[in-house]
Amino acid sequence: MVAVPAFDCRGLSYSYLERFVALDRVDLRVERGESVALVGANGCGKSTLLKILDGLLVAEGGSVLAFGTPMTAATLEDQRFNREFRARVGFVFQNADAQVFSPTVREEIAFGCLQLGWDRRTTVRRVDEVLSMLDIAELAERAPFQLSGGQKKRVAIASVLVMNPEVLLFDEPTAALDPRTQYWLTELIDQLRAAGKTLVLATHDLRSLPAMADRCVVFSEAHQVVADVPASKILNDRQLLLDVNLIHEGSAL
Repeated sequence: MVAVPAFDCRGLSYSYLERFVALDRVDLRVERGESVALVGANGCGKSTLLKILDGLLVAEGGSVLAFGTPMTAATLEDQRFNREFRARVGFVFQNADAQVFSPTVREEIAFGCLQLGWDRRTTVRRVDEVLSMLDIAELAERAPFQLSGGQKKRVAIASVLVMNPEVLLFDEPTAALDPRTQYWLTELIDQLRAAGKTLVLATHDLRSLPAMADRCVVFSEAHQVVADVPASKILNDRQLLLDVNLIHEGSAL
């Protein structure tokens, strides 16, 4: 029996305000346990694709299957599907301020578990485990607005990892972080890969790609997929990187 992929997108299209094209006939298949990086210039559609995979947007054209089930407006409104899907898929936004909103860090991390109907004892135990795992236990009772950018990023990741989802979506995970936090996050993503999680990441961080992904799906500025290559090979194709505006003529790789 052929394994059902985590995601299978065929001819995916999306426009904002019915005028501004974000995705144009995109095909993407993500196997379970695979780590895929979406790379391309700003505005090429990477973040839009992640939002469709997370069910925050509904594709206007083409089809999306999540674990073999079509993701349509009707499906996403189905309470049973939504609960199961939210338990299996977690999304870490580029801007942690758009994700972290509870009065304290502990409440923030517990929020998703409680929304899924977990009992209090299980939630408290799991929150404590994740606070320790991400080395942020000392932040538990602090308000998120008091935290640094790197600390907020850890809290945002903790609020997703606490539910132990099968699939993790990351939008520009290393953007706007200091070098130490970038290194920590790259190591964490590598550990998640080793643990068998399915990862889809939108990123400009070319040098970290081999540590974060198995393969790279490359988008053009025309919002189409123009290449699908092993992450270990992406830096060798200078012409491709030039063509999609990820480097310029004087860039050193």
